[in-house]
Amino acid sequence: MNLSPFRLPFDAGLFEHRDHDFGPLPGLFDDSLPDGWGLLLMDRHLRSLGVTPAGVTPLDRLSRLGTRTMGGLTYHPPAQRGGIDAGVFDLHDLARRSQDILSGSSVDVLPQLLAAGGSPGGAKPKVLVGVQGERLLSGEDDLPGGFEHWIVKFAAKKDMPDAGPIEHAYALMAAAAGIDIPRTRLFEVSKGESFFGVKRFDRDHNRRFHVHTFGNLIQADFRVPSADYSDLLKAASVLTRDHQSVLRVFRRMAFNVAAHNRDDHVKNFAFIMDPASGDWTLSPAYDLTNAPGPGGEHSMTVAGEGKSPGRTHLLRLAQAAGVSKPQAESIIDEVRSAVDRWKDFAAEARVSKAGIREVASSFPKPSKHP
Repeated sequence: MNLSPFRLPFDAGLFEHRDHDFGPLPGLFDDSLPDGWGLLLMDRHLRSLGVTPAGVTPLDRLSRLGTRTMGGLTYHPPAQRGGIDAGVFDLHDLARRSQDILSGSSVDVLPQLLAAGGSPGGAKPKVLVGVQGERLLSGEDDLPGGFEHWIVKFAAKKDMPDAGPIEHAYALMAAAAGIDIPRTRLFEVSKGESFFGVKRFDRDHNRRFHVHTFGNLIQADFRVPSADYSDLLKAASVLTRDHQSVLRVFRRMAFNVAAHNRDDHVKNFAFIMDPASGDWTLSPAYDLTNAPGPGGEHSMTVAGEGKSPGRTHLLRLAQAAGVSKPQAESIIDEVRSAVDRWKDFAAEARVSKAGIREVASSFPKPSKHP
């Protein structure tokens, strides 16, 4: 089966990766590596062992991850690691340690934090957990029967104080807008804190699924805004051969515009491969929250517009993607109707009054019909 159809040739023989402007590995394998938070944890740990991170190759990093990777790929032989008590899992303590690491005041990385937080991508501190009701354990590897694979996020310094409830409210709002969202919840601890959690879609119990982010599928660096939603719409059409996936991309684009989610970079969209047929589908939506984006603009432009995209730009892309104007108008209006109910979803997620006002003030005013 072709695991990376756009950039890796599907034939016999040796393939040399030459796209070094993108990175040292093909996008297929880069998806297994952490970035941001996970990379910071790994580098801190390496330094504590007296190893200079600059001298560690990407293959060394994959070996250190071994079977503790996101998605379907694992790497063998995995590097040896010390025993970690998977049953000791305190979200409050892990969140506090995360803040210490971000501030630079923590030298040693807690083993549980390194194991559970070392593989996910993204800049925000997060951990992989196994969940059974209110029971939690480290979830970076296979789980005991009855447990489900989840991700729990902690707040970064730049986040609003109630970032967890806000992201949960966004998940509720996106679902009301017709966007497919994994199960989400708030994990509350005795200290009065609440952390946003989402069920992983790359796992079904302990069964793995191959997930390929859009950015690594086309080998575009997510740190450098260079793509347009037209690229994503085209990729969805070509890869899935399913117009419904194109419509789902269009709906998410309309939501990100209406709800001021401008951290919509190329790794915040992904595709899942069916292990039986090799067919691809658009993954459920993830990382939906209120975010300003680079320079206050959308990470991916909308018909070339990053600062103030509106209905005109959305309809222009709809036409190019083969979405009829009535259908596009209907999707835009459905999304707008859900975003107009922000205060209801925020109240359900127990967002503070200040947080409700701050998020609502960021929403762009609906543009008039062209």
